Amino acid sequence: MDSLIEPIRRPRALDVSGLPSVAFGHRNTTWLANVFYMAIEGMMFALMFATYFYLRTRSTNWPPGHLPPAFTYGAVNAAIFVLSIAPAWWIRKSAPEGDRRAVRNGLLVLSVFALAATALRVFEFTALNCRWTDDAYSSTVWVLIGMHSGHLATELIETLVLLAISFTRKMEGTRLADAAINSDYWYFVVVTGLIVDLLIYGTTRFL
Repeated sequence: MDSLIEPIRRPRALDVSGLPSVAFGHRNTTWLANVFYMAIEGMMFALMFATYFYLRTRSTNWPPGHLPPAFTYGAVNAAIFVLSIAPAWWIRKSAPEGDRRAVRNGLLVLSVFALAATALRVFEFTALNCRWTDDAYSSTVWVLIGMHSGHLATELIETLVLLAISFTRKMEGTRLADAAINSDYWYFVVVTGLIVDLLIYGTTRFL
């Protein structure tokens, strides 16, 4: 009887020693969560853009009963957004390579751009030539720029936190992956910021 019973074979242990300790890009679940978050927030912006253009079809004069927002602060901020793509790209490139010094320098430069954009945004609010309680157009403009300001402030805080971590020994592994993901979110802030600028400053003059 005993000879007819096959011995139980234990499964061989899977050797995972050769796998990387941290994943970048689409292999990282945090990256995927960030993509889903940007999709949700992007839909919110899309709904506000649709609201803005709907209001435009309801009025023969645009903006209705107001002077166009002052152009200077918005134009300078748009230029800052475009230039800030360079350090964000540098961080995203250097993080998978494990170049902590390059990531730290990139975060430092990106923090300067984010601080400058946030400071200018305060002046933008004073130059909209309308109060948020005036009418539907004013409310929509304030909500648009306010939504983007919330994302800008959030990204500024996150970048500053990563910058602080980059001066410690903890800036490795998942923290490097976080820095790369932070750059992806900064791209989102830049793209939505440029679209908001186009609507607020462009359509009130050329549409």
